[in-house]
Amino acid sequence: MPIEIGLAAKASAVVNSADTARAMRTGDVEVLATPRLVALCEEACCLALDGALPLEQTTVGVRVQLDHLAPLQVGSTVTTEATLERVEGRRLGFTVSASDSAGLVAAGRMTRVVVDRAAFLAKAR
Repeated sequence: MPIEIGLAAKASAVVNSADTARAMRTGDVEVLATPRLVALCEEACCLALDGALPLEQTTVGVRVQLDHLAPLQVGSTVTTEATLERVEGRRLGFTVSASDSAGLVAAGRMTRVVVDRAAFLAKAR
């Protein structure tokens, strides 16, 4: 399956105590932490690319632009969606969003870059 504009996927999670700003030390409230929300959006991006790359390649995140619009409490279900909007060489541009039963929780863009696994890991410090 080639990398084509329009590839899309969703990822969902039930917010638990480990997902909160307090637990992640990014705030002192018991609501979904922005870093956890970013991770769920990146998961959706990766799922959208599932099967589109040869095994020796993968993608890595290089840019995140996300507006976190609404707090979610423990026990809430959040669903993220990613859609591939741009392919510029190795750079892949996604639109992402997150929602719950009441509506939009976050929206933004993410950029991932296709890399050779072995070469990438060889550069890791």
